[in-house]
Amino acid sequence: MRNEHILAIDNGTQSVRALLFDAAGGLIAKSQVMLEAYVSPQPGWAEQDPAYYWDSLCAACQQLWAQPGVDRSAIKGVTVTTQRGTVVNVDAEGEPLRPAIVWLDQRTTQGVKPVGGLWGAVLRVAGMSETVAYFQAQAESNWLRRHQDAMWAKTHKYLLLSGYLTFRLTGEYVDSVAAQVGYIPFDYKKLAWAAASDWKWTALGIDRALLPELVPPTEQLGTISAAAAAATGIPQGLPMIAAAADKACETLGAGCIEPDMACLSYGTSASITVTRSDYREVRPFIPPYPAGLPNAYNLEVQIYRGFWMVNWFKQEFGHREQVRAEAEGQLPEALFDELVNAVPPGSMGLLLQPYWSPGVKIPGPEAKGAIIGFGDVHTRAHIYRAILEGLAYGLREGMEQIEKRTRTSITSLRVAGGGSQSDAAMQLTADIFGLPAARPHVYEASGLGAAIDAAVGLKLHRDVPSAVEAMTRVGRTFEPNPQTRAVYDGLYNRVYRQMYRKLKPLYEEIRQITGYPERLD
Repeated sequence: MRNEHILAIDNGTQSVRALLFDAAGGLIAKSQVMLEAYVSPQPGWAEQDPAYYWDSLCAACQQLWAQPGVDRSAIKGVTVTTQRGTVVNVDAEGEPLRPAIVWLDQRTTQGVKPVGGLWGAVLRVAGMSETVAYFQAQAESNWLRRHQDAMWAKTHKYLLLSGYLTFRLTGEYVDSVAAQVGYIPFDYKKLAWAAASDWKWTALGIDRALLPELVPPTEQLGTISAAAAAATGIPQGLPMIAAAADKACETLGAGCIEPDMACLSYGTSASITVTRSDYREVRPFIPPYPAGLPNAYNLEVQIYRGFWMVNWFKQEFGHREQVRAEAEGQLPEALFDELVNAVPPGSMGLLLQPYWSPGVKIPGPEAKGAIIGFGDVHTRAHIYRAILEGLAYGLREGMEQIEKRTRTSITSLRVAGGGSQSDAAMQLTADIFGLPAARPHVYEASGLGAAIDAAVGLKLHRDVPSAVEAMTRVGRTFEPNPQTRAVYDGLYNRVYRQMYRKLKPLYEEIRQITGYPERLD
């Protein structure tokens, strides 16, 4: 088993990585091609050429083969995990008809015809009309049908990025069940395309023929085609195994398959996720997503653009650390940790609410971000620590919502994503949650999760729990500091948890005066 390797390709927002894992979860080799996350031809738009993703994937693979000691003959199979919610329209030849709309895109479609009939009545009685209107306005398909109807008429398949890359690798229009996260007519409870009578088909205007076939995680999607082999260098005929979307794979790679373990993702979007075998909606009409564990669900609370705020701070206020790090030959993260550690826990009363984008429940469609508690003692270091603390407060609130809904206490945390590489962020996370917080043994948790699914599909392990036991382990664990925890508990319970309720009327006044965010019902 030692010489049986798995090629996991992880196409994230910031980069595409080609990763070789062994059946024990060891990272044998890695190559990375950085991506321009998106181009913005108009304010709020986020698009990217689908061929750019494919070319970057090919480059990452070719770089991998050039590394000493990489043996392509040892690779037993291939798997892919990608960013969620990025969509691609292709014609009958599989050629993209337009740029992909990236999940960070903010365009909306106003005035979409509301869902009518029995479903419309049910949604009105349930008080979900604005939630569904938000769903319709956010859906890329509604914008494309209204503004690019000629292109839509030529669309042969409407694919998520995972489905597009699978087509480029195998020549088949097929995708993983566990990659279906987006504004698509998917039944999250049944883990299949929605029934013909479901309201989502009408709300989104998508025909079933436009969608790929679906395969559960750990099962085979196809084999590497001759064309893909020539472009990527991956051996022709290798089986391609279904994995899951990047957040689901990250949760799996962190070893979080028990309902009392939570995976915190400190990435472009911050989230807290638990895995369960039963279907539970943390918030009504907001479904759990498919897990990398077959026939299971990921209950997730997300802070949209969570660590985007961290990157914003570094770009706007972190030039000093960036220059110093380059001059001293060290990682900028170490210097930003110095900023955090220069400020006492609680940031001397500076609290941040990380609602950068409107939501559909909590935060609601009127929500905005806020920072309160400014005084003349506060510096940029206090702001930076307050950003990290605010994200952790928001995710702790999400954990408590999950615990209340599932009646299951979370007893341990695994933290993945770029933010997990900060020791200061890890420690304040443990302190705010009052729980041990551990990193996975490899940084590439999403790629490892994909490799776990592939290892099961390739019969290298009996099932996913066995693969998780063999392929995952923790790295460094951060224990909560009792004194610091007391400070955070006071700020969280007596201040942070009151902020949204008390600021909501002001957010609604801002919405009424300025018209932003626009009402959708």
